[in-house]
Amino acid sequence: MSENASKLAEKGFWTIQPLLTLYLQAKEHFAYNQSMPADFRVDEGVPRIAAAIGDPGRARMLYVLMDGHARTATELAIVADVSASTASAHLTRLKNEKLVKAVRQGKHRYFTLDGAEVAAVLEGLLVLSGAPRDKFVPNTPNRLRMARTCYDHMAGTLGVTIHDCMVKAEWLVEDPSAGDDAYQLTVRGDRAFRELGVDVEELQVTRRRFASQCIDWSERRPHLGGAVGAAMFTLALKRKWVSRDLDSRVLSVTSRGTREIREYFGAELSATPA
Repeated sequence: MSENASKLAEKGFWTIQPLLTLYLQAKEHFAYNQSMPADFRVDEGVPRIAAAIGDPGRARMLYVLMDGHARTATELAIVADVSASTASAHLTRLKNEKLVKAVRQGKHRYFTLDGAEVAAVLEGLLVLSGAPRDKFVPNTPNRLRMARTCYDHMAGTLGVTIHDCMVKAEWLVEDPSAGDDAYQLTVRGDRAFRELGVDVEELQVTRRRFASQCIDWSERRPHLGGAVGAAMFTLALKRKWVSRDLDSRVLSVTSRGTREIREYFGAELSATPA
C-alpha cells in the first residue's frame, strides 16, 4: 500500500465497508413481515449505490473529492492505491451511478463529485464513521497561484474567488442545455454586468461558448471561462484591477483592484506585493 493510501486508511476512509456489512446482515435477518408494512419496498438503486461507495478504493476516491477540488484519474489512482486500469474501472462505475462527473480541460479530464447531493450523503457517512478529511494544499508558486491568465480569462485564487462570488450572488446559474459546465446569466446578473460596462448582447452573439466552468490548475475548483470570462479579464485590465507580467502568465492585483473587487463582488483579496 502507498504512503498516501496508508494515511487515508488510518484516517478512517475504509470505514464505509463495515457499514455496508451491517446493512447486508440486517437485510438477511430482518423480519419484514413482522416489522414493516407488507407493501414496503427498497428502491433497487439503494443497495447498488451503497455497493459502489463501499469498495475501499472507490470510497477513498470519493472522500478525497469532498474538499471540492477536482483531480485527474492518475491522482485518484494514487489515492486509491490501485493501478491506472483499475482506477479507470472504478471511475466508470462511479460515473454510471452518478456519484462523480468528468470535466475535460485541455488534454486532461478532471473528476469531481456529481453535485451537492452526493457530498451530503458522503458527509453523513463521515459523521457516522467519525473520519476526518485532509485539506487540499496546492504546491503552485504563490504569485502564479494568486492570479494568472488562462488563455484569455483570469485564473488562480483571483479567478476562482470572482467565479464563486458571482454564483453566490446568483448572477450565474447552470445551463444544462448548453453542457454540464455551462452557465447562463440571470436577470440580476444581466443587470450587474451592464452596470460594470460589459456588452452582454455582443457576448451572446459570439461563436464561442457564452459562459462556462474552467477547472483551475492550482485551485482545482472552477474559474469563469467562455465569452463572459474573457470579458471580465478585459474589464479587469481596463479598470486597472490587474496588470500583466511581461514574461509570464502572472497577473498582479493592484490596490485599486482589491478595493473595487471588494465593492462589486464582496471578495476579500490582497494586492500583489511589488
